[in-house]
Amino acid sequence: MTGQAAEEYITALLPQCGVNKRRELVRLVYEIAKRDKITPQEVLPAQKNLSFESAKKQLLARRYPVTFKTTSKDRFYLPKLELNPDLEADLAPRAFYPKTIYIESSVRDSELAARVRAAFPAADFKETDGKTQVGSPNFSRRLDTLLIHREKYDFLKPCPCSCSAACCGYNLINLGFGCRFECEYCFLQQYQNLHAVLLPANLEEFLSKIDETPFRKGLFDRPRIGSGEFTDSLVFDDLTRYSRQLVPFFRKRPHLQFEFKTKSVNIGGLLEAGGCENVVVSWSVNSAKITDTAEHFTPALSARLAAACEAAKAGYRLGFHFDPVIIYDGWQADYARTVQEMADTLPKEKVAWISVGTLRFSRELKKMIENRFPQNTILDGEFLLDFDGKMRYSDLQRKEVYQFLLPLLRKIFPHAQVYLCMEDPKLVQSF
Repeated sequence: MTGQAAEEYITALLPQCGVNKRRELVRLVYEIAKRDKITPQEVLPAQKNLSFESAKKQLLARRYPVTFKTTSKDRFYLPKLELNPDLEADLAPRAFYPKTIYIESSVRDSELAARVRAAFPAADFKETDGKTQVGSPNFSRRLDTLLIHREKYDFLKPCPCSCSAACCGYNLINLGFGCRFECEYCFLQQYQNLHAVLLPANLEEFLSKIDETPFRKGLFDRPRIGSGEFTDSLVFDDLTRYSRQLVPFFRKRPHLQFEFKTKSVNIGGLLEAGGCENVVVSWSVNSAKITDTAEHFTPALSARLAAACEAAKAGYRLGFHFDPVIIYDGWQADYARTVQEMADTLPKEKVAWISVGTLRFSRELKKMIENRFPQNTILDGEFLLDFDGKMRYSDLQRKEVYQFLLPLLRKIFPHAQVYLCMEDPKLVQSF
């Protein structure tokens, strides 16, 4: 199914429609045809006296069968369909080996710079003053460029929780930007304007600010700080070796807790550093279907859980994030299998927290996903404009997810803090 086929069909079927009306119908026909694997003619057959109003009503009812009758029409987001094949992600397996590596002159003699030179001897190395724009205009080429820099400003900050969403009180330490994985829902593909991997070489400066910062405590017994917002916390750890500095630093500060948030199994540095009670290693987990089809290049659930068991044996506590939960036919059984595999594998007493959140995304990210992953199925759900301006499942569908997962997780992991992530406060209060 192509956007052009939908455009041509609607133009021929309803030539009297103006640009804006045609745009909405094309969008609906495209999404339905893609989801149901049928032709535009099957989506909206020719009918006598067909008007824009009747066509749109039919299409909305078919595209949103669960929410059409109960949702105000201004919550259906129908932007112009703009598909560009040049933006499609390259999903051919490959090792991480940047073609061009920039090193800021201020950190040219750093240990990280030396490791990078040794790890990628065939790369084109360039020195920069930190003011030159680097990277590709195409997000899919971001791994071609690596920047080793001295972070000057963005050291520590509160988690940028969605506007008006319930906040868990998370605190961020910004140790890098960019990721090797290709998760179809990742917000970085729309958020990141510097298409390169950025790694700071001045970790000591980050750590020097910890003791003077008044961190939020949020839902937990002590402040929680994490590094997995703009990158995977461990995917580059064999190169950065951040964990070898972070773990002993926080071991001496039991009034704080630090979280490594990851999908990787790159735990060598953690094992070398040795565990401690106030350092939590957390894995993002999902159903096998989503991991296999939408989290490209990531380890399977079994590999993540095996790594978690190793981390627990080394003395770390564990965390897990069912985020994003994605609704599709059979999701309950698939997510139940994930929970059961966790129950059968993990030392339950070591699990500190588990978060749950359903898929949500900005309007801009929707277009990026359908361009980079034209065969995706994650956008086939019924996403509506919601309280924070993001696209979300309806309240009813999200509530169904939480009514299913939260009691299950709390029963199996009774000692863990199980909480909702970035949700409507009214919905959080009901759980």
